[in-house]
Amino acid sequence: MNIHIYDDDRQIGLAAGCCICSQVIQKPNSVLGFATGSTPLKPYGVMIDLFKKGAVDFSKVITFNLDEYVNLDVADKNSYHTFMRENLFNHINIPPENINFLDGNADDLEAECKKYEDKIKAAGGIDIQLLGIGSNGHIAFNEPADIFPRASHVVKLKESTVNDNSRFFNSIDEVPTKAVTMGIGSIMQAKKIIIIALGEKKAKAIKQLISGEVTPECPASMLQFHPDVTLMLDRGAASLL
Repeated sequence: MNIHIYDDDRQIGLAAGCCICSQVIQKPNSVLGFATGSTPLKPYGVMIDLFKKGAVDFSKVITFNLDEYVNLDVADKNSYHTFMRENLFNHINIPPENINFLDGNADDLEAECKKYEDKIKAAGGIDIQLLGIGSNGHIAFNEPADIFPRASHVVKLKESTVNDNSRFFNSIDEVPTKAVTMGIGSIMQAKKIIIIALGEKKAKAIKQLISGEVTPECPASMLQFHPDVTLMLDRGAASLL
């Protein structure tokens, strides 16, 4: 596990964005796993900037997003479809047919999750998976639980996660309480994982991830067993190390 500590999110964004672009330059048909929320905004900005400068071409890239809310219109400003379009996809040249999301509005969510797993396998697996981490140790929407979920699945969100995400909505009552998400097993199959954590609120989860007991009560702790994980932390997130 590689641990890098930076002064601020600008430095982390530059490091993470350049790492992803380097992957694409070396392998133009890379398969990239993307995350949403405030954590990846700086890396996505760097990717857009490098694309506009002609330094990288995304035209052969295939993408898979980690998760999506259940029963939220994809055109809603808080859907992860909309987030990714506004903050990345509308500004670079990944073909729309190469962009993959879990469909939180599918009639059969279990079948949708199985289909998503099959798509990832058919694409050859994810080369780099970008992750954030929740204050309770969740990654994607894999919440603290009794087991590590293996594959993509439907999940009921913990109260702490709903509270964390409420800052994006007009009120906490608008926050969806269910989501579809890649499982821990899906994430563990990525060839390389980059985790970004910002602020002291994430410090406890980061300490557990790095040196705590591997337990589904802290889903991110499973990453101790992954062969290629890079943590990019600001000083607040690293404060308990």
